[in-house]
Parts: sequence; C-alpha cells; structure tokens
Amino acid sequence: MSRAERVGIVGAGRFGTALGNVIARQGRDVLMWSTAPDVVESMNSARRNPRLPDVELADGLRATSDGAELAREARFLVVAVGSTQVRDRALALGDVIDGSHLVVHAIGAFASPGDQRVSTVLERETAALRIGVLAGPALPSDLVEHRFASMVVASRFDEVTAEARRLLGGSEMLRLYRASDLVGVELAAALTGAYTLALGMADALGLGPGPRAVMVTRVVAEATRLVEAAGGSARTFSGLAGLGNLLVRSTSEARRLSLDYALGQEVGLGETRPGNRVTEGARASAAAVRLARDLGVRVPLLDATNAVLTGNLSPRQAAQAVAESVAQQE
Repeated sequence: MSRAERVGIVGAGRFGTALGNVIARQGRDVLMWSTAPDVVESMNSARRNPRLPDVELADGLRATSDGAELAREARFLVVAVGSTQVRDRALALGDVIDGSHLVVHAIGAFASPGDQRVSTVLERETAALRIGVLAGPALPSDLVEHRFASMVVASRFDEVTAEARRLLGGSEMLRLYRASDLVGVELAAALTGAYTLALGMADALGLGPGPRAVMVTRVVAEATRLVEAAGGSARTFSGLAGLGNLLVRSTSEARRLSLDYALGQEVGLGETRPGNRVTEGARASAAAVRLARDLGVRVPLLDATNAVLTGNLSPRQAAQAVAESVAQQE
C-alpha cells in the first residue's frame, strides 16, 4: 500500500488502538508508533495491545518504535497521546516529518504544561503545514464493538478534512463530519473533560434530573461564551465535539471508564481529597479558568469546579455558589 493510502497513528493508547483497528478492518494499512518496546512487541507478535487486551488486532495494523519509519510510511498522521505527552511527541515528530504530512490530533485536552491548544504546539514544534483535530462522542468500546459512532474533523484546510474522511471514515460504523472551526472544536473537546468532572461531583451530591438538566444547559451557555471569546464559532460547543462528547461521557457505560467522572464522584462523596489525583479534566478546568480570566469571560461552573479541586470550596459550597451566580446574573 502506498504512503498516501496508509494511516499513521502516534501513540498506542486505548483510543488510538481502537481507531486504528477499525481502519485496518476496512482493508487499509495502519502503522502505530509507540515508545514502549513491550507494547510494540505484543502488538506485532501476539496481536494484542496490553492497553486494550481483549481486542484482537486486524492483520493490516502494525506497530513500530521508530518515528522515522512512521514518517516515511504514512503521509496522514493521527496524534493520540495524553496531554502531558504532547510536547515531547511534537518535538520527536518535528525531527521526522515535513510539510508534505497532514496531521490531525485526537487529544481532548489542553497541552500540559502551558495550557495551549494542541494544534498550536504541533505548529510550533513540527514542519507540518496542514493540521486538524478529531473529536466527538466515539468511545473506544464503541469502536471495538462495531457500534455506530460519529466524530467531527476540523481544520482550516479542506485537504485535511477531506483526507480524514476518506482514510478514516471508510467504515459504515464510523461517520466523520467536516468543519473549519479548528479553534472551537479543540476548545469544546478540552472543556468537556472539565464539565464531565463537574457532572460527576453534581451526581455525587444527589442532584435530581431537573437540576441536572439545568446544569447541562448552563454548561452549554458558559462554554459557548468562552469558545466564542477565544475565536471559535458560537455554534460549535452545541455539536459533537462539545455537547455530544459531554452526553456520552456521562452515560452509565462511560462513567465506569471515565477518569474525570470518577474523580468528580470521589471528590463529591468525600472519598478522596482534592489534589490527590489529577486527570485531563482537572487540568482542563484550571487551564479554562485561566483562559476565561484572560479573556474577561464569566465561567461560574468552571470557577466553582476549580475551587473545589484546589481545596478552596467544598462541593456543596461550590454548588451553592453556582446556584446563586445563575440566579443573580443569568
């Protein structure tokens, strides 16, 4: 298979592996780059990834520990690593890719440390000229169990979104929608982690269906203000990357797997002290509060969530503060 027809995936976590397996099952070659030699060996020899052990890997999926091989073999790359790994992987990618590569990332978080959008880091640290983001309510379990899933791919470049749909969306079970709002989709995807954590806390406090619905409505309004102030479209958070992502993360199935929701529950129930554990949502909460302050945007839900995580408010005090803020100002 030619370089233009092969998909390269940076990272070998649960989502990257699930996505790669879906693509490979459609008859397309997939090359995954992992920095863990034991993971590479297991994927190539045992046809299993220890991070997704119940899934037998498709024949067309192969792993490598050589970033230069990935760059040679694939023109279209998907970056799927944790937020704290973004900078190191971007630097490593910068040594091997050039302006011919198309790069999209599937990281629903801010790059940490630094609170930057992931596309900004990729632009600064690599020679890639055309960059996009892949986001939406597609769980690894949906992908590996062949359940219908949808995502949005956003970029300022039509070639990126067109190639993403052609190369990644060949399965009837994975539908990709195109968008040009790179900023909005990135921010929406990152913010959902923080709001998922907040929903976990609210559910732990016994918030009923009505108040919970009000909270989700306020989430959409608050996130929309922040996304628009940062340069994104006012419509974006109401789509797959924002509201769609939030709704799927708060389902009963996703709650068992979501570290953000679990942390919110534990903090809300008093089972763990704020600051004892940090998730992508916790980092996103702090980063979003700083961004909102810089932009002069009111974000009472994020402020309250971050106040709990930093030990400045109890969960019940935070809930009361949000209720009073909404009643007085919105």
